[in-house]
Amino acid sequence: MPFRRGHDSLPDPALPRDPRADEYPMPPVPYGWYAVLRSAELRPGRVASLHYFGRALIAFRGADGQPAVRDAHCPHYGAHLGVGGKVVDGTVECPFHGWRFGTDGKCVEAPFALRTPKVSIGGFPVREHSGLVFVYAGPGEPSWEVPEIPEAAARDFAKPIDDTCRARIHVQEMRENIVDESHFHFIHGQSEPPVQDLRPDGPFAEVRGRIGRRVLGRDINNSFDAFMYGPGVMVVRSHGPVLSVTAVALTTPVDDRTSEMRMLYYLRKPARLPLLVPLLKLVFRAEALGEVREEVRIWDHKIHQPRPVLLPHEKGIRALRRWYAQFYPSEVPAEQLRDLNSRSEVETRVGTGSD
Repeated sequence: MPFRRGHDSLPDPALPRDPRADEYPMPPVPYGWYAVLRSAELRPGRVASLHYFGRALIAFRGADGQPAVRDAHCPHYGAHLGVGGKVVDGTVECPFHGWRFGTDGKCVEAPFALRTPKVSIGGFPVREHSGLVFVYAGPGEPSWEVPEIPEAAARDFAKPIDDTCRARIHVQEMRENIVDESHFHFIHGQSEPPVQDLRPDGPFAEVRGRIGRRVLGRDINNSFDAFMYGPGVMVVRSHGPVLSVTAVALTTPVDDRTSEMRMLYYLRKPARLPLLVPLLKLVFRAEALGEVREEVRIWDHKIHQPRPVLLPHEKGIRALRRWYAQFYPSEVPAEQLRDLNSRSEVETRVGTGSD
């Protein structure tokens, strides 16, 4: 029978943090695509203020409706373009002196200037699909793309439950959560750690398994397929006779110490009883979102273990770290990457009966 352990003894958020909780051997921003907005949040004619990757950013739509994500500060005198700035004819206008910048970042107008200054505001390659605005954080142009997520437009799925939280943790460790087999028992109520199989394919990877638990007195035994698209996007599809859900996990670095996790849960509408959707959402919120909050409380105070002491069945974290290392710059010292992928001597002995 599934076992749920309460975590009433978890520390209060005001508990002083161990300085080691902010120390990571890897850079804070792995190279890849990240979703920074839902499409509906970026209305035409409006400037949205954002803060990701340790930078103040703005987003706006050009005259053609395409989104742009650029640095927030005007190169003229440093005003924040998202604080009082406005969209004029598909450009963003500085609130301080009226300079205007196109979606490509180039200055297109500067009042009282004899010639338009040849200056730009930095930005990111942008893609928009599946109801999301993605940016590419990394050098040069991206060599791969995030595929479309069909559930975002499918009529047989309900509008998503949208849940966002931030934690003092590196974005990589948020992703490691999906392959942390043992936590599924203590946090998610699974009777035994799932058997998972991680299959890497360049910047993509897939994890397959099954998840079983008890919900409202009924045993749930669903398939579990997680599709990873680089360091910041993951789509988890869990199907079963009682409940089928697609969870879109969007993990994004906020700054050197903080990461954001935005979850979009698409529940499949019951074919014969579509009116049950509100009830299903209510149950799902009560079960799943509370478990996420437990994880966040733990993340806020854990430290990074470059060489964790893993049990024989805990293969996922090491496999994921090997795959994830490709998203860091090549200048990262080799010994640091080895630490990310290696096991300690004690790990190789735990649970094997060796002395």
